[in-house]
Amino acid sequence: MSNDTLTARRAFMSANDAVSYGVRLCRPEVIAAYPITPQTSVVEKLSEFIAGGEMDCQFINVESEHSAMAAVMGAAMMGCRTFTASSSQGLLYMCEMLHYVSGSRFPIVMMNANRTVAAPWNIFGDHRDSLAMRDAGWLQVYVENGQEALDAVIQAYKVAEDPAVRTPVMVCLDGFVLTHTYEVVSIPGQREVDAFLPPFVPGENVLDLANPRSLCISVAPEWQTEFRHQQQEAMAAARRAIAGADGDFAGVFGRRWGGMVEEYRCEDAEYVLMGLGSVMGTTRLVVDKLREEGLKVGLVKVRYFRPFPNEEIAALGRRVKGIGVIDRDVSFGNAGALYTEAKAALYSAGDASPHTVNFIAGLSGRDITKEHLETMYRKVIALTEGKAEREIQFAGLRWEEW
Repeated sequence: MSNDTLTARRAFMSANDAVSYGVRLCRPEVIAAYPITPQTSVVEKLSEFIAGGEMDCQFINVESEHSAMAAVMGAAMMGCRTFTASSSQGLLYMCEMLHYVSGSRFPIVMMNANRTVAAPWNIFGDHRDSLAMRDAGWLQVYVENGQEALDAVIQAYKVAEDPAVRTPVMVCLDGFVLTHTYEVVSIPGQREVDAFLPPFVPGENVLDLANPRSLCISVAPEWQTEFRHQQQEAMAAARRAIAGADGDFAGVFGRRWGGMVEEYRCEDAEYVLMGLGSVMGTTRLVVDKLREEGLKVGLVKVRYFRPFPNEEIAALGRRVKGIGVIDRDVSFGNAGALYTEAKAALYSAGDASPHTVNFIAGLSGRDITKEHLETMYRKVIALTEGKAEREIQFAGLRWEEW
């Protein structure tokens, strides 16, 4: 079955396989990869597609994650659409090349299976790997389920290749709790995806033997700031491209994911929890339960961490009394990364700025239970009613009552 005959259907698959189908539908010409748990099955599935003649693509086995990113950057220099994937220590090993790719404006798409970083060594999920790369110049999108993972990959190429953006995108999935969870996923037809995502046109940022030029260049201090300003402008353009891609995607495939953020039952909410990724699925259940008790609660799923949804969060701050921010990471010596940036965005809300509290939870794959989430909501409510709460709290710590 070639790509041209891939028709729309529903299938029971893991989120990692959903990513693989999303990549296949986008017709990358070069994939380079090095295995690391829990992303490995993504590139294994893609290699099976290629070996079986279902996908016309060059698969490069490399000796490290650093080389994987170097290989796809080289292919991008020749005007190819590319893909790679990694996780945890592998992503950290890619760090140098992440900056080369973003600074040189190659619209590479990669998947990161979120996994904690050593030490203590652990293969399970939190966001410490990708959030450590938040200043690498890549767009970062966090997804909640397998369907969103597949759709986000297709949208990622659309956004990355927008001429006003030309910036790489990292699609982040929670390790194991999402990457290895099976659910029913709708696979779009190839013709529909081709109509949504035309072949990549690299423009002038490509090597051409008939018109030699330098890419990935060095510049003196007299020009370095101007290059960084252009990257910042591209991130601003990405906000428009993200909204546009989500709207166009909804028009073709009937699914809309919210663009920068998704709100759930926030129309009249007074107390909200905010977070990234799969924990938002469990939080929806808790919102519904507490709504039945008459509590005006809601949730805000931050989809894009870069660019950060400052305007959306500031607007939220003018409508609610309290916000609890769930972070599956901690910046030692300060707070969680999402909380730090959300609190900065809320500064724009002025005098109406709500009470805030940061919940550090789900580190290294520890469960965030419905009971934890309900407790978080009740702590946010208590805070708005005048009860003293520590600003930064580790949820479910072994040696504390919580």
